[in-house]
Amino acid sequence: MASSAAGARVSPISPVASLARFFPDAAPVRIPVEVSCASSPTASNQAPRKERTVIEFGTPREVLFACAEPLEFADVVHLRNSDGSLDTEASVVAVQYHLGKTIVAARFLQEIPNWIIKPL
Repeated sequence: MASSAAGARVSPISPVASLARFFPDAAPVRIPVEVSCASSPTASNQAPRKERTVIEFGTPREVLFACAEPLEFADVVHLRNSDGSLDTEASVVAVQYHLGKTIVAARFLQEIPNWIIKPL
């Protein structure tokens, strides 16, 4: 018996989109940023590593992105875009690990007046 969906192609959902399902206000965005771990409860006296990534989803209070750094719940990350209009810290509120990447949701530690996603 042939399936009616046999010829249909289903695009795989991205790991960040999968995490975004838990954030009802999440909207897709594409904001290139540099992320560094500002503080970590498990970090020793290591210099923070910086990494370029893209914020893929955002809410009025959170950003969601993938990175290579093994972040954990409650880690504080510093986020900065190329022109400095976003230059803030956020606390990791959710993580998922997927194929060597860390999928992160981080909540801003302070209000971001120029953030592109505003509460309704």
